[in-house]
Formats: sequence, C-alpha cells, structure tokens
Amino acid sequence: MPRRWKRTILVGLGVPNVVAGVWAVVSPSGWYDDFPGTAPRVVSALPPFNEHLASDTGAGLLATGVVMLLAGAWLRRDAVLVATVGYLAFSVPHAVFHLRHPADAMTTVQNVGNAVVLWLGVALAGAVLVAEGLAGNRSRGSE
Repeated sequence: MPRRWKRTILVGLGVPNVVAGVWAVVSPSGWYDDFPGTAPRVVSALPPFNEHLASDTGAGLLATGVVMLLAGAWLRRDAVLVATVGYLAFSVPHAVFHLRHPADAMTTVQNVGNAVVLWLGVALAGAVLVAEGLAGNRSRGSE
C-alpha cells in the first residue's frame, strides 16, 4: 500500500475520533445529545445519558484518534501496527454492538448507514494492518 494511502487512512480515521473525543470530554451532555452534529443523533438514540460513561468514552475516542494521527504522521511500521491494532480493538466491538443493537430512535436506513460507516472504518484499518503485515513479511524474507 502506498505511503500516501496509508497516511490518508490513518489520519482520516484519527481525526473524527479526536473531534468526537474532545467534544465528549469537554461537553458529555452536548456530545450525547447532538453527536454527530447532524441527524440522526446516534448516541442519544440509545438512552439513557450517563455523564461518566460519555466522558470516559470520549477519552477512549480521543486516545484512539491521537495514536492514529501519530502513526499517520510518523508512518513507522511499529507505530502503524500498534495504532491499527488499538483502533481495531475499539472499533470492532463498537461496530458489532451497533450491528446487534439497532437504535429504536433511528430508522432502518439510519441504522444501516451507521453500521456501514463503522464497518468501513474497520475495513480501512484492517487493510492498513494487512499491508503492514505483508510489508514486514517481505522484508523478513529478503534477510
């Protein structure tokens, strides 16, 4: 995978997590009520609000986003591997949850759209991880 694509994917997955994470840490109730800022409101579609949970979720999103941005900036193999594994450790269970628990407050189309966006993030991070793994196998094979 070209470095430019890797960087684009890592930054593209990192920025939304940083934005959502900062929002949830700074204003847990605002994040709960309004995320993602347009309809449908995906967090408040699965009530009830819990300030502690919203703030902690924001901190996790922020941490995940920061490591993805650093990996995108550095493009060092070890950083990319750690960041994508960490991203997937969060995003796979998150995507599975939303697939298994569609929100009653959202339409079927909105629930499907939410699931598609979440699984797209999983697929993109997975593609970077596989590319890094294949690149590592090629370099070890030439030693």
